Amino acid sequence: MKNRTISFHGINHKPHSNIERITIFLCSLCAYVVNTFLPRSNTNSTTQKHFAGPIKLAVVIAILLSAESCKLFKEPIRTENKSVPAAYRNSSDTANTATIKWRNYFTDPYLIALIDTALKNNQELNIVWQEIEIARNEVKAKKGEYLPFGGVQLGAGLDKVGRYTRSGAVEENLEIKPGKKFPEPLGDFMIGAVFSWELDVWKKLRNSKNAAVARYLASVEGKNFMVTNLIAEIADAYYELLSLDNRLEIVKKNIEIQQNALNIVKQQKDAARVTQLAVNRFEAQLLNTQNLQYEIQQQITETENKINFLTARFPSPVPRNAASYNTTVFDSISAGIPSQLLENRPDIRQAEQELAACKLDIKVAKANFFPQFRISAAAGFQAFNPAVWFNPWSLFYNVIGDMVAPLVNRNAIVAAYKTSRAKQIQAVYKYEQTILKAYTEVLNQLSGIDNYSKSYETKNNEVDILNQSVTISGSLFNSARADYIEVLLTQREALESKMELIEIKKKQLNAEINIYKALGGGWR
Repeated sequence: MKNRTISFHGINHKPHSNIERITIFLCSLCAYVVNTFLPRSNTNSTTQKHFAGPIKLAVVIAILLSAESCKLFKEPIRTENKSVPAAYRNSSDTANTATIKWRNYFTDPYLIALIDTALKNNQELNIVWQEIEIARNEVKAKKGEYLPFGGVQLGAGLDKVGRYTRSGAVEENLEIKPGKKFPEPLGDFMIGAVFSWELDVWKKLRNSKNAAVARYLASVEGKNFMVTNLIAEIADAYYELLSLDNRLEIVKKNIEIQQNALNIVKQQKDAARVTQLAVNRFEAQLLNTQNLQYEIQQQITETENKINFLTARFPSPVPRNAASYNTTVFDSISAGIPSQLLENRPDIRQAEQELAACKLDIKVAKANFFPQFRISAAAGFQAFNPAVWFNPWSLFYNVIGDMVAPLVNRNAIVAAYKTSRAKQIQAVYKYEQTILKAYTEVLNQLSGIDNYSKSYETKNNEVDILNQSVTISGSLFNSARADYIEVLLTQREALESKMELIEIKKKQLNAEINIYKALGGGWR
């Protein structure tokens, strides 16, 4: 038997990759099958040459295109940098506050009730839940793409051809059975099963499914990050509300003090001990302090409505215990080590999953350069009359195999591949940026806790001194040993220092809330 081979004169090409070797092998296999099974009689030798030539040409083109694609694939894929400093402030303690559940971290029962309500009703969080469901369905859709498709097909039709046409003339001279001509019009009724399957040779469909899985996991981490932010935002707004309540209480107490001082000055003016100027100065300061309460009341209304919005309810009073504000103390913070951020921070985990999806997208885009293989099959019954459907002579079946490879005008798939690479590099930068941001946030909040704690202690001593000064200045003024200006300045300084003390306390609480969020706590 003559040995049939395919040779390409003048072509010396060495495969560059496993994918290219597989491509060449499959094309060569197609050529071998055609050369082997084409009829060998002399009468069909022209037909054989007619088929063998294009197949050889297809193999040549496949080799050249795969070589060109390999040049494109030689560009290195950027890898992410996961390195972080070994410790915060030279501390190697691995205990981490992020592992504490939020119910144990926050102890105020009113705040816990608000967070519970928000986690159940917040519209934005519920929208994210639906995005997770969408991502889950996308995974199911992608998974179905690389599995075989099967279905039932039912068809019916009528065909009437002209007598003076080729088909009409043939039907006129043929009989279905002896003495029985073709019916006119000719019916076409079919029932059967259809099957198709794209062979995932290059793992294009499986990588696409895996990318969808990674994006689904990213959406879950995105939900966790939103939960963390929502808890922190409600806690921050709640303590802001308590600070406003305390500021309002201080203003009201100062209004009483200044009202009493004004009454005393008026009596002294009647006794000709002071002038109307002193009365006016005391009264002006009283009006200024009274004006502060309206601004604070407006801030209270806005903060309450912010909390109501986060809990997805219409404006209503927010239950709270304002007296607990100054005694609120969180447990000591354990920051752990920076590498734990990669596990605890949902936004880092989300960026990591997005990066994994982008890497898989590159593989999917790369697979578009290589041939795609599909098998299609159908079987059933087809006849001009449904009455003879299940006659053995009505049985039909077919099996078709297709190979489609991009040959010319590949700009679209080249652009898609380059786009996927650019997105992967973008995802690397975003991942690294998220790690850097997380580390910086932890350092800022640790510093804030330390500095605001010291500031609160210092300011508290200042408030104590100024409270004593208010009493002393009032006594000296009554005994004519101090000027009324000293009394006014002392009262103003005392009021301002008390306001600043509350503001520092709020910043201190805010830092302890934010360190919990920065470490990745709250979503468990």
